[in-house]
Amino acid sequence: MSQEDVRGDRSGAIATSRLPASDSLSFAEQVAQMVVVRASGHLFDHEICYPAWEADSATLSRYVEELGVGGVILLGGSAAEVGLKTQALQTQARIPLLIAADIEEGVGQRFSGATWFPPPMALGAIARRDLTSALAYAQAFGAATAAQSLAIGLNWVLAPVVDVNNNPDNPVINVRAFGDELGQVNALTQAFIRGAQTQPVLTTAKHFPGHGDTATDSHLALPGLPHSMERLKALELVPFERAIAAGVDTVMTAHLHIPALDTRYPATLSAPTLTGLLRQQLGFEGLIVTDALVMGAIANTYGPYEAAVLAVEAGADVLLMPGDPEGAIAAVVEAVNLGRIAPERILASVERLWRAKQKAAPALLPNGAGHAWEHLPPPPIDLRALAQPATQQLATDILTASMTVRGQIEPCTATAPGDNLVLVDDATDCRFLGRTAPVLCEPQQSHYQLKLVDTQGCRQWPQPEHLRPSLVQIFVRGNPFRGAAPLMDLATTWIQALQAVNLLRGVVIYGSPYAFEQLQLDLDTLAHGFTYGQMPLAQSLILATLLPPTGSSLTRREFTD
Repeated sequence: MSQEDVRGDRSGAIATSRLPASDSLSFAEQVAQMVVVRASGHLFDHEICYPAWEADSATLSRYVEELGVGGVILLGGSAAEVGLKTQALQTQARIPLLIAADIEEGVGQRFSGATWFPPPMALGAIARRDLTSALAYAQAFGAATAAQSLAIGLNWVLAPVVDVNNNPDNPVINVRAFGDELGQVNALTQAFIRGAQTQPVLTTAKHFPGHGDTATDSHLALPGLPHSMERLKALELVPFERAIAAGVDTVMTAHLHIPALDTRYPATLSAPTLTGLLRQQLGFEGLIVTDALVMGAIANTYGPYEAAVLAVEAGADVLLMPGDPEGAIAAVVEAVNLGRIAPERILASVERLWRAKQKAAPALLPNGAGHAWEHLPPPPIDLRALAQPATQQLATDILTASMTVRGQIEPCTATAPGDNLVLVDDATDCRFLGRTAPVLCEPQQSHYQLKLVDTQGCRQWPQPEHLRPSLVQIFVRGNPFRGAAPLMDLATTWIQALQAVNLLRGVVIYGSPYAFEQLQLDLDTLAHGFTYGQMPLAQSLILATLLPPTGSSLTRREFTD
């Protein structure tokens, strides 16, 4: 299509043989295809957890049916609910939707009922001892994630994270990365992508051009990366080059200011970064998707409308979670009408979207012919594919191979019980702390009574006269929006108080491998355990090893020897 064909009527219908609908799309509808809106995985509006970000049912229907947005990102709910919701959404859409989820730890990370894997850094820990096994696990992990996604109607996996987490204080990436060593990250991310490619779902390498060496939370403010171009080429960019070579479908941008690439704009809004570096120099031909545009690193400075325009100008094909989807669409259309954005820029993104949808929605296409997309029913969900024994065993094997355990925790007695001190950031928002969670129940068999402490509503400080023999269990990892510092300060205070009176019986850390170093524990004499997982399966596996069997009469002397 020529430029004159488009500019003849930017607000009216644009007919082209390259569009996949039997009807032509208006220019606004083409721009809308570039927008992915956020919604809850729950079926009912009263269960929406983040109303400021998640559209209610009526609004979501309007986005899909009237505006014609190109995709939806879901969070929360059960896998069964998500299956029903994706079917309903695809039925409403005239053109099949890309339906995405942030499932870096498997489908069960976000949607209950499916398999919840440990974070990717667990595979990095295995790779340090046995790379061959780690690569096999990574490929199986990618395949299982893709298969369970497809089973509930998700066709876009927002994984893997290919950042090299070489900053232990990173609050955003942390254990979401496969590790802090370049070769290991390259190998594991490529293995994950190979596994996911066994299913017709899209994969995503993130966060371009590399978010690993940062210490600022981009949900709140804009981090900076001061490295030279030589350093970026030698480290941060390499995993993206390898992911592109492995056939990754999409690349997600990072909300980072990198002066070596662009002195003015953050990477998400930078034409030298997205078009110059990613598209032209690295030769990436797939979809470029922004990280969420509601994040403070972008929204605080640019707002919802200018951010959308700048991202498209820079070369983004997909605008993820703009604060005002309808306004963002209007802003981009206006930018084209004003001559700020060339209409060919929009058409190039739409064509990439069609190619992606040809891969991600094959069950909706009659023999690959896109002209009849709107006339076909969505594929059925298949709950039988969720949490199958083989997949659950895979999660168990990865958790077991990556956890660290030393010693056994001495039990207390019924007449002289101790404390099971469980430290979390926010006890009211923990999927892993249900009433029957092993971390709460299993220490009772060794006569450790629950003491739940968090940094929010039930903060408690140690009182020397009330201290008892204690098992300390800490749930800590990179925590967007708040960071881990308050929790680590609380944990340090409790542990130092218990050590001072020789009442610390053992420590278990769930999540961050950096926590032991921060706590400065004497690991040579202290019974301790670490697991990358925080879910009940991880709790059960590590406590089964650390706690003595029911009825054991382990004594202090036996433990010490």
